[in-house]
Order: sequence, then C-alpha cells, then structure tokens
Amino acid sequence: MSSEDLFPTRMEQDRKPFPRLDPVIHARNQDRWNGPLGEESLSRYERDGFLWFEGFFSQERMRPFFDELNEMAKDTELVKSDQVITDPDSGDLRSVFDMHRISKRFDALTRDPRILGMVRQLLGGDVYIHQSRINDKFGFQGSGFQWHSDFETWHSEDGMPRMRAVSASIMLTDNNEFNGPLMLIPGSHHYFVPCHGKTPEDNWKDSLKSQRVGVPSQENLRTMVNQGGIQAPKGPPGSLLLFECNTLHASNKNLSPWPRANLFFVYNSVDNGLEKPYGGTDARPGFLANRDDTAALSMYDNLEPL
Repeated sequence: MSSEDLFPTRMEQDRKPFPRLDPVIHARNQDRWNGPLGEESLSRYERDGFLWFEGFFSQERMRPFFDELNEMAKDTELVKSDQVITDPDSGDLRSVFDMHRISKRFDALTRDPRILGMVRQLLGGDVYIHQSRINDKFGFQGSGFQWHSDFETWHSEDGMPRMRAVSASIMLTDNNEFNGPLMLIPGSHHYFVPCHGKTPEDNWKDSLKSQRVGVPSQENLRTMVNQGGIQAPKGPPGSLLLFECNTLHASNKNLSPWPRANLFFVYNSVDNGLEKPYGGTDARPGFLANRDDTAALSMYDNLEPL
C-alpha cells in the first residue's frame, strides 16, 4: 500500500498550486558543502530549480553518442519495441528509453564522478537511475513537449513518494533558439501544481508521443510564468543541464533544419524508492520507472570515451 498522498493530482476539478513540502537541497547542515558545488551554485539551484553548465564535456566526447543514436534508428527490431517512441507526426525516432542498460557508454556516463558528485550533494546521499533516455528532434519535424512537472507524472503514475530526484540533460547537438531547446520556469519547483483529468490506463503509450494528461491548466501556468518568467538554456554539444524533478519545463517543435538531440538520465535517492502509483493505475513498465535495480550507483573512474 502507498503511504498518504501528500501531492494529490489528476482530479476532476482544477486546483491551485501549493508550496512544496520537501527541501530543494537534501544535504543537511555541514553536509550541504560536501561536494563539488559551492554556495553560489547551491543557492542558484535552490532559487531557480536548475543549473546550466555550458561546454561541460567536449564535443568530441559527445560525438560517439550521436553516432550511436543514428545506428539505433536503423535497428528495426529496437524501433518496434515499446521502449522506443516514434514521433507522432513524422514516425521518426523520438525517444529511446533505458539507455543505461542498452549502452555501456551511456551507463558509464551516468556514473561520471563530476555529475554523480553534484547529484549526491543535491539529493543528500546515494542515488540510482530512475529513468534514462535519448530525446531526438529531427530538423523541420521534431514535435515538442507540453509544459509539465516530471515529479507530477512520476508521483501519479510511478509512485515516487517525495521530491528527491534530479534530471541530468546533456546536449548531443547544438541547442539554439530555433531547434526547440528545453524551456524552464525558474522558481516553479517551489510549488506543486496539481493537474486535472483522470489518468487513462496505459496512458504512457500515448503520453510519451503527445501528453494530454498531467499538463497544468493555462491559469496555473500563467501564474507560474508571471512569477518566474521562462528561460531556455542554449549551448553547444557537451553542455549540461541539471534540473530539479518538480521544475516545470516544455519545448517547442523543431522548425529549423538542424537536429536537436539530448541525453537524459534521472537520479533518484535510494531513500525515495517507488511505491504503488498514487493515481490508482497500474505501474508503468520498468524502462520508464526502474523498480528492480535500485542499488546505489558507484562512480566510473575512466573518463575516456568507450
């Protein structure tokens, strides 16, 4: 049985946002500074709900991942599997999930000491991979993603009890103002924004292509944007974005000729394991919400590309 639902959502009537109940930085007292992030970065993460590192990795380090993505697009058996999501408009590859189990190179990257050190500092201890994926938007046709909080989905459909997870996004291609960069609402992570509408069974089969449930109302979004504005970090391949699980984000369709491909991996605290979905539906598949391999990640010391 799930514990008390502290973040009710997916109801018949729309509800106003309410303040989050969890800390933003989970390392307490002196442990707050036990990691690579200084007070300036920690304070910015607390305030905005994300950190941006332009050129965190070299472009050469990222090129093999993009080549691997192109090879996956040619693998007809993989493309037919449930863990590959195709674009609803073009039919091209949109997302590949469970990347840390498919690719040794990707698995090693999730355990890069610099990233893992920051994540452990933010989440206050050991972590595991809740979800991993590559998102791709082909030129002229890559569809966008509706405004949403990842935590709202993970809580309702996966049973993640508390806001104690961080997403890492690494740019495989240039992210610019024309090819649909990720947009975030600074400060929105300070509020839980309930969404209305009951979750259909097997909602993930449609929502990963075009999300309709789990999207905040326009009124609530307007409130959040009026308070925090919108930012869209842009930069070259190898740039890194860390964002808090409850930060509202979205992206537009790619109308440029240039592809936009990004790696994503989600770190969840080992003390924040999944329970029964709070929305009353069956649990989503393991490639979307890892329940089996939740041992603490160890650092991978070989920083050279595999």
